[in-house]
Amino acid sequence: MIDPSFMSDMLSPFLVSLKLATITTLCLLLFATPVAYWLAKPSRGQLVARVKVVLMGVIAMPLVLPPTVIGFYLLLLLSPSTGIGKWLSEHNISPLIFTFEGLVIGSIIYSLPFYIQPVYAQFLRIPKSVMDMAGLLEPSRLKRFMRVALPQAKVGIILGSLISFAHTIGEFGVVLMIGGSIAGETKVVSIVIYEQVEALNYEAAHMMSGVLIIIGMIMVALIAIINKLNQR
Repeated sequence: MIDPSFMSDMLSPFLVSLKLATITTLCLLLFATPVAYWLAKPSRGQLVARVKVVLMGVIAMPLVLPPTVIGFYLLLLLSPSTGIGKWLSEHNISPLIFTFEGLVIGSIIYSLPFYIQPVYAQFLRIPKSVMDMAGLLEPSRLKRFMRVALPQAKVGIILGSLISFAHTIGEFGVVLMIGGSIAGETKVVSIVIYEQVEALNYEAAHMMSGVLIIIGMIMVALIAIINKLNQR
């Protein structure tokens, strides 16, 4: 039997998850889109080409590494005793571990390849003749990016945003390692499901899992529709 108090508390982790997914996706839109564009541009020189290959490999690491490994090293990096966390502590800045801001950083890193890949692929599909013509008509690189490249890659950007949003909603390992389970701050839906399973409260776990399944099905349907429209 589901505890009535649990029903009222169930909304909070969903709001945290939706907030986290929204902010992560917006950050990827702003910062990862130019990176994908730069990676897709023809390289001038072998050094730049090699740097791009290495960077693509680093970006793809979350696809092959367990989330707990990424979470562990992010925990060390953000810890007050080492890395960035130590620098923040020395300058009297609040630590990032076990905070919502820390979750955002972890989610951006973990979801980066899921956003970069479809956007990168779409930038690659832009005909060279289109960008050459844009270069003749518009000397500003920023304006060429905004007015020509972005509209041409809008399908990839939409797909990357949907995939990243859905991926962030279901995160568990990374957010647990660097965020813990602080109600209203870092406790997301996946962590609540885990805690309910540990407590043998399967009915509540079924209920919350069902909501995530529905969200996932909606996302998959939207991605399939956009892909189909793009192929026409």
